[in-house]
Amino acid sequence: MDSKTIEQMIRQGLPDAEVTVNGDDGVHFEAVVVSAAFAGKPTLQRHRMVYATLGELMGREIHALALRTETPDAGSVT
Repeated sequence: MDSKTIEQMIRQGLPDAEVTVNGDDGVHFEAVVVSAAFAGKPTLQRHRMVYATLGELMGREIHALALRTETPDAGSVT
C-alpha cells in the first residue's frame, strides 16, 4: 500500500476533500483530510467517514492511520 493510493481512495469517497497522506513503511500512515462534509460532526463520526472510504483495507493492508480532520474554515480541527 502507498500513500498516493490512499489519497485517491479518500478523494473518491469524499469528493470535496483536500487530502494529504504520508507514510514511508507501507502500513503506517498519517492523513490530513479537509472537507465541508465534516461540519457539525464529532471526531468519531469524521474518522468513520474517512475509514469508510478505505473499506476492508483498514486493519489489513493499512495497519494504522493517524487522522487529522478539518473543515475548510479551519475553525474545527480534530
